[in-house]
Amino acid sequence: MAEDRAARRDAVGALGDALRDLVDAAVRTEVPIPDLEKAALLAGEITQLLRADLREVHEIASVDDPEIGERWYSPVYGPGSPVAPPMLVEDFPDEGRCVGRVTVGKKHEGPPGLVHGGVLAILLDHVLARSARAAGHGGLTATLTVTYRRPVHLGVPLVLTGRLGSVDGRRATATARLVAEDDPATTLAEGEAVLVALRSERASEVFAKTGRAVGAWTTRSSDG
Repeated sequence: MAEDRAARRDAVGALGDALRDLVDAAVRTEVPIPDLEKAALLAGEITQLLRADLREVHEIASVDDPEIGERWYSPVYGPGSPVAPPMLVEDFPDEGRCVGRVTVGKKHEGPPGLVHGGVLAILLDHVLARSARAAGHGGLTATLTVTYRRPVHLGVPLVLTGRLGSVDGRRATATARLVAEDDPATTLAEGEAVLVALRSERASEVFAKTGRAVGAWTTRSSDG
């Protein structure tokens, strides 16, 4: 079973890479109209191939591990997601810290040449929650505050650092900072969050439709 999932993850990751390349080409292309029409037909054929066996919207993918919060189609870091930048994240559980590295491309553009503010918010939200989860404090974001210090340009390697702050029962706080890799002294954006772990019974209710144990967002995730 583990080997089957590993093989499927390889295939999902390869498809994700190809689709991210496709999306990048799609949002940057200036090919003639006939080529656009041909591309639309080919994209439709791919869609029909993948639609041959779909899971329901509430079902968890077979390549995921919801006990530790590993989501292969996450819009932030998922290897299989065509919309993920994707961000690569390293956890430092003993420090209550995580570090994400990402280069945001054209598909996430807001103002011309700049990363959309909402995309920066989702990146910050992820490292905020992950810094807490890495230290054993699962939870959902209850409040998120983002402060934009400077415009963030497309195509620039970025580093995001999330740090766990205080913990009080099921509630935890975290802070995050975003910088350019080649200018770590200049803060581009900051985030603060309050994260609340769900009680086991509440998690069972919230995630009932998945039919799976979802430990990463509950008070039972102290070992994750």
